[in-house]
Amino acid sequence: MKPVIDHPWQLDIDAAWALQRELAAKVRCVEPGPIATVAGVDVAYAKDEMVLVASVVLLDAMTLEVVEAAEAEAAVQFPYVPGLFSFRELPAIMAALEKLSRRPDLVVCDGQGLAHPRRFGLACHLGVLYDLPTLGCAKTRLVGEAAEPASARGSASELVDGEAVVGRVLRTQDGVKPVDVSIGHRITLDAACDWILRLTPRYRLPETTRQADQRVRRRLAALG
Repeated sequence: MKPVIDHPWQLDIDAAWALQRELAAKVRCVEPGPIATVAGVDVAYAKDEMVLVASVVLLDAMTLEVVEAAEAEAAVQFPYVPGLFSFRELPAIMAALEKLSRRPDLVVCDGQGLAHPRRFGLACHLGVLYDLPTLGCAKTRLVGEAAEPASARGSASELVDGEAVVGRVLRTQDGVKPVDVSIGHRITLDAACDWILRLTPRYRLPETTRQADQRVRRRLAALG
């Protein structure tokens, strides 16, 4: 699995901001096609924060059973700058994606999509590079304000930054803290929220994120 867009990764901060703005213009909000497989991606850092491990897990979209999984390690080559995490984390994620034998129909990222200062979070970056339907499902907020949704599963409120709706705050389990959902690429916000609910039959976080997180932690433990 190879990206359809290639760009340098060792950039200074101003150049990275400029590239985000350029690529953000390519983000498309459209209904996705048929989805038979859903991938989750996650990363974790070694204790010295000089190496990170990425995991990608491919699930059957109907049964949520794991179809395929892969991991990859990479040296950290970009500084810690809020809003530019994709430049730190995507090289390892891409290395893991290259190991998959099939192309996912949808990728769920543990992070932001449009709910980002330049409307180009990791989910957007990944989606544009591969021209894949992607969405962000974040545990913490980067931008925007929203009313607290009702306590029942499926309740939601709009996440607004300035005058723009950048995502939705979605309750995935009754009485449990909600998540922030935003589109990445080639998906609508309604469809993104629908898929997050399908992927959270029992837990707050989608099975894609849970499975990828478990594997990345095991890989880190094995690396010591």
